[in-house]
Amino acid sequence: MTRPTLPVRRAHAGDAAKLSMLGTATFLDSFAEDHPFDAIRAHMEANHSEAAYHAIFADPANAVWILESPVGTPVGFAMLTPPSADVPLRPGDIELKRIYILPGWKGGGHGRALMDAAMAEARARGAVRMLLSVYEKNPAAQAFYGRLGFRRIGEQCFMVGPVPFVDHVMALDL
Repeated sequence: MTRPTLPVRRAHAGDAAKLSMLGTATFLDSFAEDHPFDAIRAHMEANHSEAAYHAIFADPANAVWILESPVGTPVGFAMLTPPSADVPLRPGDIELKRIYILPGWKGGGHGRALMDAAMAEARARGAVRMLLSVYEKNPAAQAFYGRLGFRRIGEQCFMVGPVPFVDHVMALDL
C-alpha cells in the first residue's frame, strides 16, 4: 500500500500522550528481537512515559517533530537535544536523540523529512555538527544516516534498563 506523504510539524506539550505511545511502540518494534522485556519495560517507563515527554518539552533546548496519519494518529517523530554522546564534544554540537517511524510508514521520504526539520533547526541555532547514536545491529539506519553524510566517529554504551548495548556514534558537519 502506498502511504500518503505526511507533513512534519513541531510537536508541543499537548502531544506528550501521542509521543509516549509512539515512542513505546517504535522502541519495542526496533529492539524486541534482542533486548529483554524487563530491560525494555524499564527503559520505556523512564524515557517514554507522558511525564518524560512533558519534561522534554519543559526544556527549551529540546525540539521535537511529529508525523501523523491523515486521521491524527502519530506514526513518526524526531527529537533534537543538547549533546550527550560519549565522544569528545565540540562547541556547536547538537544531538539528534531520537528518530523513529512505525514500520508501515517507513519509506516515502518520511525519515528524510524529519531529518530535514531537525537539520534546519540545528543550523538555525548555529550548530556546526550534528551527532546521533545508532544501534550497532541496525545496518538499515546506519546506511540511511550514511546517505545523508553522517560518518562514524566512535561508539558508546547505551543502557536499556540495566542492560548495556553498543551504539555507533555518528556525526555530520553542518
